[in-house]
Amino acid sequence: MLQQNLVQKQETKILPQQIQLLNLFHLNTIELEHRIEQELEDNPFLEKKEDEEEAAADKFAKEQAQDYQDWEEYGYDDIPDYKMEYSNYLPDDEKTFSPMKAATDFREDLKKQFRLCCNDEKQTLLADYLIDSLSDSGLLEITLDKLAEEYSFTCKTWMEAEDFEPVLKVIQNLDPIGIGARSICECLLLQLKAMNQKRPDVQKAICLLKEHYQDLRNRNMDKIMECLQLEEDELKIILELVSSLKMKPVAEVQEGSTPNAHIIPDFLIVQEGDYLEVSLYNQRSSSLFISREWKEIVADSQKNKKDAAAAQYLKNKYQSAQWFVSAIRQREGTMLRIMKAIVNMQYDYFREGDIKLLKPMILKNIADKTGVDISTVSRITCNKYVDTPFGMILLKDLFTEGIINEKGEAISNKVIQVAIEDAIEKEDKKNPYTDQQLVAILAKKGFSIARRTVAKYREILQIPVAQMRSIWA
Repeated sequence: MLQQNLVQKQETKILPQQIQLLNLFHLNTIELEHRIEQELEDNPFLEKKEDEEEAAADKFAKEQAQDYQDWEEYGYDDIPDYKMEYSNYLPDDEKTFSPMKAATDFREDLKKQFRLCCNDEKQTLLADYLIDSLSDSGLLEITLDKLAEEYSFTCKTWMEAEDFEPVLKVIQNLDPIGIGARSICECLLLQLKAMNQKRPDVQKAICLLKEHYQDLRNRNMDKIMECLQLEEDELKIILELVSSLKMKPVAEVQEGSTPNAHIIPDFLIVQEGDYLEVSLYNQRSSSLFISREWKEIVADSQKNKKDAAAAQYLKNKYQSAQWFVSAIRQREGTMLRIMKAIVNMQYDYFREGDIKLLKPMILKNIADKTGVDISTVSRITCNKYVDTPFGMILLKDLFTEGIINEKGEAISNKVIQVAIEDAIEKEDKKNPYTDQQLVAILAKKGFSIARRTVAKYREILQIPVAQMRSIWA
């Protein structure tokens, strides 16, 4: 029998305009400029004021053109022959600079290799995004779930982590070997799998990394020899094979010179005495406005009932321009609120520039202070830089977990990592510190942490275990 049932339930739905606003939050300065330019081209209602610098540059260009308008007056002012003869025999005072050899970015090379392996347009788009997400060392340092989430918001197409898995497998088969690895262990395994796997030492090295990588990190050599049924000499050969592999798939550029990537900051911090002034690097909301002429056209079209389709089109464009200007203002206001909350929480760090003054801070702390959602804080701080008196800082690096020291104070894990780096830098390279010895050294400095925590931070810093460091010394 047919029945009708009434069911009442609550659902959370995100409106399309809210998704667009979240996308604007995620953009950095350069990406926002492209987005604004695109909107200016698509929407005739939207206009921008000319910057004073641009107006001055146009004026200078016109004046310069006027100066050279009567070029015939100077066109026949020949250079004397003796000056030309002199330069033929003696070197010029000015040095001749040869052009730099441009270094090829490994990401562009990977994209070309992928297109030779795959013709699917959808997978090519996913591969391009994944390759652009690789670190400068060629490792994939974010999870596929996070990657899929960022892709979904950026490209406005919902994707799951499973969609990226086959693409990642193809990328990991490209050159250089180990590219796209999600950890140092996976990078080493990819290199071993590319070797002749019939060799006994390669087989045992793969088994060692797959099943006993944690024991290798903890230097449980007796357990490894017992499980793999190895003699001490055999284990030494395997460790030498592993130590000959690259920890990072992409090394420093040897040929040519890589041009310095010019980072445009999103925020500026200026110190005036004890006061820290926070501002946006480029405030665009003040330069965007809606054209008055087009406003009048919309008003006339509403009065004229003859062409309803044209009137509706103009109304939609007008509302879209209004929303865009409002969204840019809301973005800039939210960015300033979040950045000021970060500066207030990390005042000592921004004033002195000493990493040891960095306090533990997570996204929830800033979300509670500003009254916005954690996801909003994440998007505002993602991939954005702040220009400080002591250099350019990536906002993501300021968010760290805390550890309680002997005095009961919360210490940022960045401080612990710096202390580990300092200790390893000063160690005897022939007889390096084990993780347990590093625990004792940190304890003397007032940091009471477990050995597994030291191993975790050492791996984050991409520092190998003591056994490998002694072989490489």
